[in-house]
Amino acid sequence: MPDCLAAPQHRPQWDIFCQVIDNFGDIGVCWRLAAELGARGIQVTLRIDDASALAWMAPQGAPNVRVCSYDTVYAAHPDVVIEAFGCEAPAPYLHALAQHHVQCQQARQPLPVLINLEYLSAEDYVERCHRLPSRIMAGPAAGMTRWFFYPGFTERTGGLLREQALAQRQAQFDRTAWRTAHGIQAQDCAISLFCYEPTALPQLLQQISAPAPDWHPALIVTPGRATAAVQSTAWAAPLTPIYLPTRSQPEFDEMLWACDLNLVRGEDSLVRALWAGQPFVWHIYPQHDNAHHAKLDAFLDWLQAPASLRAFHHAWNGIADAATLPAITPALLQEWRDCALQARANLLVQSDLIAQLQPFAAEKS
Repeated sequence: MPDCLAAPQHRPQWDIFCQVIDNFGDIGVCWRLAAELGARGIQVTLRIDDASALAWMAPQGAPNVRVCSYDTVYAAHPDVVIEAFGCEAPAPYLHALAQHHVQCQQARQPLPVLINLEYLSAEDYVERCHRLPSRIMAGPAAGMTRWFFYPGFTERTGGLLREQALAQRQAQFDRTAWRTAHGIQAQDCAISLFCYEPTALPQLLQQISAPAPDWHPALIVTPGRATAAVQSTAWAAPLTPIYLPTRSQPEFDEMLWACDLNLVRGEDSLVRALWAGQPFVWHIYPQHDNAHHAKLDAFLDWLQAPASLRAFHHAWNGIADAATLPAITPALLQEWRDCALQARANLLVQSDLIAQLQPFAAEKS
């Protein structure tokens, strides 16, 4: 028998609040965050107002992660509360959290930390606003501080979500087997399409409908808006798209790894395309005031995108005339691949989002 028993260690408890707006990007990011926190030993409760997409996005769940409704009655006191993308936890929850905050102050115990995890951007304001506090003067959380944590692409930001096991997963992936299983030949240029409704889609479909001796395109279309957009667009034969069913996040990653060009949309898939290391084009979420134009250009500046890739992005996102969409060629794809690989290499030397988020929360407690 040992001389003494070790004192039980406190297991960190984190709550993540997520409100689903549309298009699965918000829930996609929040689930990846919750799952990877769980993989690193954090007990996570994902509080979400619509968890229906998790049935296909994460059918197996994840260790140390539980999902409950957004307004579930407050139970345990978490160490860290994350309000994702500017959402605000329900008033009763914040009131109870503030009361607990006061009790911890009085008892000189670690304080609960309230973090607003912001949207991803390469714009200059991100570095200026990252890690800034906002004292809450009124409302249910009065007396607490809300901290702003910004993901980003530089060392002066919070970094990007990246699983510790990602490199191993990619190394073990059988790209040839995946392509064979989906009817893609060795000489084919596989193009994945995950988009909204790009104005240049007709030009792209017409372009890849004309195979050449060194150009054998295979179009892989994801379900939802991308499928609807393709099926409502006319193009010349002989292009026959491959329509995919819904798939889990790991399966989505595998699609990106297997393809030669990934046309992605939103925040989560952009990050996954960067980790894939294949040529990609980002369909940024359109905003009515065209604020997304500056956001896209800031990203392209960080990426050091060659002129051809910048021109494709502008036409694809409706910034330039759709007729200016560059023709995809093997030489162009190689130029884009070199750019993507350099961007990934630059990101891999930086700390990932969770590796920065955990010590930040500990510091502020």
